[in-house]
Amino acid sequence: MTPDSYYKDRLAELTTEHKRLSNKKSVFGILRFGSIAALIAAFYFLWSLGWLYVAVATIVLLFIFIQLIYKDLANKAAIEHLAHLIQINKDELTALTSGYYHFADGSSLQPKEHYYANDMDLLGHASLFQFLNRATSEMGATTLADWLLAPATIEVIANRQSAVRELCDKTIWRQKLQAYGKEKTITHRTQSRLQNWLAQPDSFSAFKAWKWLRYFLPAIMLGVSAAAWLDIVSMNVFYGTLFLFAVIAFQINKYVGPVHEQLSKMVDELDALSQSIASLEQENFSSGLLVTLQKNFTADDGNASRKLKQLKKILDKLDLRYNIVLSAPLNLWLLWNLQQMLDLEKWKKNNTTSISNWFSVLGEYEALNSFANTKFNNPEWVFPLITENHFSIEATELGHPLINAGKRVDNFINIHQRGEVMLVTGSNMAGKSTYLRSVGINTILAMAGAPVCARYFSISPVQVISSMRIADNLEESTSTFYAELKKLKTVIDKVNAGEKVFVLLDEILRGTNSLDRHTGSVALVKQLIKQKAAAIIATHDIALAELQKEYPDNILNYHFDVQVNNEELYFDYKLKPGVCQSMNASILMKKIGIEL
Repeated sequence: MTPDSYYKDRLAELTTEHKRLSNKKSVFGILRFGSIAALIAAFYFLWSLGWLYVAVATIVLLFIFIQLIYKDLANKAAIEHLAHLIQINKDELTALTSGYYHFADGSSLQPKEHYYANDMDLLGHASLFQFLNRATSEMGATTLADWLLAPATIEVIANRQSAVRELCDKTIWRQKLQAYGKEKTITHRTQSRLQNWLAQPDSFSAFKAWKWLRYFLPAIMLGVSAAAWLDIVSMNVFYGTLFLFAVIAFQINKYVGPVHEQLSKMVDELDALSQSIASLEQENFSSGLLVTLQKNFTADDGNASRKLKQLKKILDKLDLRYNIVLSAPLNLWLLWNLQQMLDLEKWKKNNTTSISNWFSVLGEYEALNSFANTKFNNPEWVFPLITENHFSIEATELGHPLINAGKRVDNFINIHQRGEVMLVTGSNMAGKSTYLRSVGINTILAMAGAPVCARYFSISPVQVISSMRIADNLEESTSTFYAELKKLKTVIDKVNAGEKVFVLLDEILRGTNSLDRHTGSVALVKQLIKQKAAAIIATHDIALAELQKEYPDNILNYHFDVQVNNEELYFDYKLKPGVCQSMNASILMKKIGIEL
């Protein structure tokens, strides 16, 4: 089944279920109204038979009413979950036609300076990140960006590939996890708040007497209240005790307020986190990485989702301090805030070491899901073969992932060893820059453990470093030429240090005169060959191709050409061996009105 057919069938199935649950919601509304009407009728018809009949009928009908409320709430949650699933499948159908711009683009994760992020459109609008991203939490987005911004080791790549292969076949489960995340975005702020609270010293547990005072003091208040009601003690005793407990409750609230203020704002996110982790705990995995990640939720005593539900339950109880009707009696008679604070501190003691992992592990699952979704949507893509010996790269039907398959022109690459420099000549708009980005982006995907847009792809571990899109920097008073020199210095430093880098350069030294440009380009190519670097250089400078005569074993000449017919240009965007012989600048200049 094609991805398009799958999403359409899934959408029809989910829409039908959504309608069924919506109808069920109406039934629950009628039943709730009926149970209240029955309760009123019970009072009317059974009162003459005695209060016992009324009491039994009231208890039964109230029980039914409460059960209906719980079932209605569960049904409402299911409807909301289905609504998210429906939207997910609609989004994927849109994405299949290159309409992926509705996904988060990761602009906030863009580093100020990076070896290739800007050149390869890695982050931001219409970026590789936006194309891949299906993470709903901030941790997932950050993890995905981190994987794209730095190459992984061979072992890590192999583990991720295995995990992605398995997740690719778990589309229903992947969408379920994504739908839970859409209910409330899990943020770094919540993780930070929780970790800050875990690091803070306890306000109450350090005083061991609270362990028995939490029960003893309410027992006194309840006992005095009962005694006053039975006229065993005077009301003055009751009022005095009540005043004393009001003072105690007021003092306790001074410590409770700041902690509650810190934690109460993340209750919804904890609920979403708990649901997401529960789905991770319950799924059966076989690949090593997925099983290892799953153990972070189940290794300790009790599973993580249950512990998060416990925390949320405590915070929900603590929220009653905001209830003007219940707060006073609960704190005066039961020291309610104290009870919840002691339970919170007990929870903290049992979970301090593990909770930080829960957020990061969820982020890893979401990043892997993003890769798996990409493979599912593009079944013709392949997982690259990672070879150990540096450096080689070979690919067939290699394409740019962000270009729609119907418009994309695929090419090839074959660099066998270190010290081979591929020179790509060609006319304007013939496809040189797109080719460099196709090679670069697929290398980045390969080094992240993701599938690549190719029929076959083999590469050894490498760090991409590029110089393609150079701009001046007014803030730093840096010209375009100097900015490019800074980038080239980074390239040279890494090459001279013998680092495993793959250099991609587009129209180098464009900011200087043609003589200096050619002289500098020749010197740079010779230095790359001397240091046995791996590189592709796209250039209009056809004279550079003459270096093949001097370095026949190192220079690989390829080109993109253009066909001219009646001063009209036709591009096939196919990479061909040899040096380009056709240029189009003069024709383009004539078209805009320059008289040549």
